[in-house]
Amino acid sequence: MPKRDRAPLAPGFDGSGRTLNASSISGGRARARLPHLDDRLAPPETRVEYLDGAELFAAPAELPQATQHFDLTYVLGAHIAKGYRGAIDMLTRTDEASDHAPDASVFAQKPDRGGRRKLEELAFEICDKQALAVPTEKARRLIGRGVRRVFCILVKQRRVLEWSRETDGWRPLPKDAVIEDPCFVCPLPIQSLFDAASSDDAVARALLQKRVPALEQAVAEAEARGEARGEARGEARGAALAEVRTTQEAITTVLQSRGIAIPAEVARAVAACNDVNKLRRWLKKAVTAATAAAVVAGSRRKR
Repeated sequence: MPKRDRAPLAPGFDGSGRTLNASSISGGRARARLPHLDDRLAPPETRVEYLDGAELFAAPAELPQATQHFDLTYVLGAHIAKGYRGAIDMLTRTDEASDHAPDASVFAQKPDRGGRRKLEELAFEICDKQALAVPTEKARRLIGRGVRRVFCILVKQRRVLEWSRETDGWRPLPKDAVIEDPCFVCPLPIQSLFDAASSDDAVARALLQKRVPALEQAVAEAEARGEARGEARGEARGAALAEVRTTQEAITTVLQSRGIAIPAEVARAVAACNDVNKLRRWLKKAVTAATAAAVVAGSRRKR
């Protein structure tokens, strides 16, 4: 798309994007009041943006930047807290000569007193093939407009940067860092923006923290099934133990009814055996065996 003529600069801007102080403005006039966030300079639903009066063309993405956009949306959407809303490519008028759209942003859902949307609190830029200079200038203007935090995702390096007001530049975040913010229901792990398994884990934790009704119902149903299985296993174990005790008693009763003495070691062997199948075999032998020892003969006793 051909470049358009440079847009006129607002009073108080010298073309560098830095706001001049009142004494530097012609005639000593105070800085002009900023236009509203939704007062458009860039035509909506196009790929045109404006940065310090210069027209930019936001080109469509290809791999891997396109998938990074998707991954950011997936993770970010799950983490947004109640009362906030997320947006993709939402234009924000940052000053008289700049009107551009962060790749993703988070803003308060409740409108301002005039019924218009509030400034985003968080903004995210994704940088792959473009020079970092463009996201840098966008970050300066977003921060200057009042956005609390601006992040930049470096696709190739698999790193995340956060804008620092103190240094007026980017600060790299550790790869194991998390983003904690009132806009999120729980900390957002940096790694979840680059790794599919980590993304799923982070999304699941965030949705559980949100107490999503459908998810809570699924968890409750799973717990109920687990309890039912546990009860069934407990009942089965109880029934098996009862059969063991009954068969042990039956062996003793059969031998005693036949008048066959039961030595102490045979009694211990029967009492120590928990194998119901073996006890059943002993019970059958007890009906015809000449001695109690013959009932357990050939079997290794459990201690």
